[in-house]
Amino acid sequence: MRNKQVISTTFASAYAQGFLRCAVASHLVSPASPLANAAATIPLLEAANEQSVGLLVLPELGLTGYSIDDLLHQQTLLDEAEAALELLRKRTETLMPLILVGMPVRWQGHLLNCAVVLHRGRLLGIVPKTYLPNYREFYEARHFASGAIVERGATIELLGATVPIGTDLLFAAQDIENFVLAIEICEDVWVPTPPSSLAALAGATVIANLSASNAIIGKSAERHALCRVQSARCNAAYLYSAAGFGESTTDLAWDGHAMIYEAGTLLAESERFSTSAGMIVTDIDLELLAAERLRNGSLVANRRDLAPKDYRHIGFHLQPSANDIGLQRKIARFPFVPDDKSQLDALCEEAFQIQSQGLARRLKASGIERVVIGVSGGLDSSHALLVALHAMDLLKLPRSNVLAWTLPAFATTNTTKSNAWRLMRALGVTADEIDVGPASMQMLRDIGHPAAEGEKIYDITFENVQAGARTSLLFRLANRHNAIVLGTGDLSELALGWATYGVGDHMSHYNVNCSVPKTLIQHLIRWVAARGLYGEEASEVLRNILSTEISPELVPGDAEAPSQKTEDFVGPYALQDFNLFYTVRYGMRPSKIAFLAWYAWKDVKTGNWPSDFADTDRRDYDLETIRSWLRVFIRRFFQTSQFKRSAVPNGPKTSSGGSLSPRGDWRMPSDASADAWLRELDTALAPLPKG
Repeated sequence: MRNKQVISTTFASAYAQGFLRCAVASHLVSPASPLANAAATIPLLEAANEQSVGLLVLPELGLTGYSIDDLLHQQTLLDEAEAALELLRKRTETLMPLILVGMPVRWQGHLLNCAVVLHRGRLLGIVPKTYLPNYREFYEARHFASGAIVERGATIELLGATVPIGTDLLFAAQDIENFVLAIEICEDVWVPTPPSSLAALAGATVIANLSASNAIIGKSAERHALCRVQSARCNAAYLYSAAGFGESTTDLAWDGHAMIYEAGTLLAESERFSTSAGMIVTDIDLELLAAERLRNGSLVANRRDLAPKDYRHIGFHLQPSANDIGLQRKIARFPFVPDDKSQLDALCEEAFQIQSQGLARRLKASGIERVVIGVSGGLDSSHALLVALHAMDLLKLPRSNVLAWTLPAFATTNTTKSNAWRLMRALGVTADEIDVGPASMQMLRDIGHPAAEGEKIYDITFENVQAGARTSLLFRLANRHNAIVLGTGDLSELALGWATYGVGDHMSHYNVNCSVPKTLIQHLIRWVAARGLYGEEASEVLRNILSTEISPELVPGDAEAPSQKTEDFVGPYALQDFNLFYTVRYGMRPSKIAFLAWYAWKDVKTGNWPSDFADTDRRDYDLETIRSWLRVFIRRFFQTSQFKRSAVPNGPKTSSGGSLSPRGDWRMPSDASADAWLRELDTALAPLPKG
């Protein structure tokens, strides 16, 4: 249970929302001048404190310089390094950050390459480097002993204090839940089993690497690969700091490369080869890391088998600000959709292939070579039609094996009907039209509905009779033509229960869109249109479909415009897909989701937008709007629509954001209550902060 008494639960506080502000810095190095290096480091400590940083990581041997070779064995240098450490210790007395500084430490006749942990004037602990590179340009075994020689539970007398020393130290904040720090040094992450792997199994959520790491061609990519994989493998944040300008260039060069990863995602990176001091700052999400570990059974099993039991936990109180310090972290408006064009192109390609391959395999396994699909002229059916074509191409079957019907009823607009016909013709599928109005009217008469007598009673029965007539017809057409019915409903609709259950758009033989959210489908269609995969005529129609109002078209209105707008009922899909992602993927509290949505959506001018997103379509949302639609999402998702998800057709999972199949990512009772989630949200957001 989350400890609400640890820090203030002020909604706008990043620390209260489970974030930890981290910094990685590099000062201008003065080789073999510890006091000068301490003086150069102090402004970085102060800058970190001013920005409410909770953890600051500095480079390997930053107090002496890494590139001083045999000077490391000079007693004068080692004495001055301790004096420099004392200067830093005193300066930290009034500073908040936990500070990691690199220096050589004498221990029982050995010299160790260490990270010293300082906090509010105390030496909390010292972690020595385990693996010493002694090949090519490296010669560390000449100067240092491995930290492996330090027995578990060891201490050292330094600056008049008894200080824990060893590779068995974890630093655990007593007032910040899930903040457990492990430390390794440079080469430690280059070995097959880094010390941080065992530390993560023992509970470390944040790993700091104090590094020197000279610059050579291609090394930046190597560092990225190591840090990304280690952070992903350990479900941890990984902070890396390399030595920069000022280190000796007698035989090597240095780039001051700093980066921060979280569970495989790069959050921040420094400019390389800067000739000045620098610092990167970002907020890591400790709650996200804890949630990932909670649901990762393989990690739990690995911990059971391999985690050392004798780590020492060094406690401290960070005492962070409970005020609004902003959020120094990019929050994607569309978590299912990358805003980088190259990443978006790759994602669309992969999603399209997953959907098409899934359908192709189902057809192959069933021995059936045709699909029946209802084409409305809207987003979902248009995209499913594109997938069906690609599946036929994969199977080397004619595109005419896609049997497409447009099925107008009482509220079909001229726009969508025209788009449906133009798209079917442009794609070369077998196309036809059946008006389901007469069959729907007959059913309304049979059940005694007043609309059959001309009354304008457009209730849910009136709507679902049309949806049911369409689906019933598609299944009979599939029987008639030895085909399968292709489902078109998407992940967003499934999450919100926006589908007619049973004999309606809820049901099909196979659904290629079942784990693709509405916001991603829009981008997939843009991607197909931009690449011209099916010709310019098809691309033009697809662009028209993208500009059409999303509507079920079940209630009569103007012939050119729908009377129903889906987003007026269920909320903007941009917000609801955001809510869906963080609910299903990470199990976040509603108030945390609202906090993230607030930062993602409160200002249309900040942050990145997907490259193909038109300026006219960009908008922002205030916090009250975010809360209002989040309440709708909570009620519909947790309380009113699970029975539909418990009986969904087969279909492929496409995204790490999850699927809602009861056979896959999501299992829950159909008769659950949303009260706990609604209470949490309303309690946390009362009163609302301005903004």
